[in-house]
Amino acid sequence: MRTQIVIVGGGPSGLLLGQLLHRKGIDTVVLERQSRAHVLGRIRAGVLEAGFVNLMREAGVAERMDREGFVHHGTILAHGEEQIRISFEDLIGRHVVVYGQTELTHDLYDARDAVGGKTVFNAEGVTIHDADSDAPYVTYSSDGTEHRIDCDYVAGCDGFHGISRQTIPAGIRKEYEQVYPFGWLGLLSETPPVSDEVLYSLSDRGFALCSMRNATLSRYYIQCALSDKVTDWSDDAFWAEFRRRLPRAVGDRLVTGPSIEKSIAPLRSFVCEPMRWGRLFLCGDAAHIVPPTGAKGLNTAASDIHYLYHALVQVFETGEIEGIDRYSEQALARIWKTQRFSWWMTKLLHRFPEQTEFDLRIQRAELAFLRDSRDAQTVLAQNYVGLPY
Repeated sequence: MRTQIVIVGGGPSGLLLGQLLHRKGIDTVVLERQSRAHVLGRIRAGVLEAGFVNLMREAGVAERMDREGFVHHGTILAHGEEQIRISFEDLIGRHVVVYGQTELTHDLYDARDAVGGKTVFNAEGVTIHDADSDAPYVTYSSDGTEHRIDCDYVAGCDGFHGISRQTIPAGIRKEYEQVYPFGWLGLLSETPPVSDEVLYSLSDRGFALCSMRNATLSRYYIQCALSDKVTDWSDDAFWAEFRRRLPRAVGDRLVTGPSIEKSIAPLRSFVCEPMRWGRLFLCGDAAHIVPPTGAKGLNTAASDIHYLYHALVQVFETGEIEGIDRYSEQALARIWKTQRFSWWMTKLLHRFPEQTEFDLRIQRAELAFLRDSRDAQTVLAQNYVGLPY
């Protein structure tokens, strides 16, 4: 088989890249190691920056998102009984959209089906060959048969545990990582959201987050120990602890119910440099991970897609290689800024095991400064809604 771009990974970033390229007449094949049902069963965040929303519209897959997504004009940071509202509209005249990643991925698969894009599920043993040459190719096996795809470029959108990053020789890539000493226990329930906007809450017992998928589907999180297991937490235990970490006025209106899904995610910050090796380009979690506190995971993948999409269109339409030569530099410049914001939000809103009394007072002072300073709120709003590409 021959194609112009092999996209390794059939999650939202790979699908979005494929859809954007299709609209420019550039052919792609998507290889996904899991089944379609598995990909669509993943429960992930759904706060979309303005840049991501615009990319979905450019890709022609925004109709349902625009119809069903929830526009959020601000967010709330709570500490004890105090609530600090950050008004994106008042501060910077912009907003975010809440739209579940599962729904977004459904839309992208439907669009790919409609245009006849080739997607291979359950692709085993995917291997990228000769990425540092002018003739890369990718091999995989399916139903016991070996396959080879010759291509011009490879986009590695296969996540943190995928093979794309590992294809770059260890002597060339440099990795930066910080692992946080706690995780997030998340619960999904068919209950009305307790807050109309995403609410972050810091209490003496730790962090809690109130978010939503729609008007009847809520997604809640609490900070937990890395040693915890999902089986350690009954629904009743989760709801009791979650309520303790909210301001009383919020907890009093909380509606509880049976969980649809519960999971624990560890938190880490991670960046791999460079994000390009020859004709292989890393995108999204294949190159970087952020703690979810700043809602940047899916959004940093989108900025990678923006840079790579424009670079590939440039090379195929004009033969100009400046975009692909600058891809890693451009992507990393923005990624490190989103890493800083996600790290700052995580430090601001969590209890750390070895915090001293001094550390706690600094954390309290930081929140007080944010409450009292419009300039500080503006910086938060700019980062939360999304830095420019």
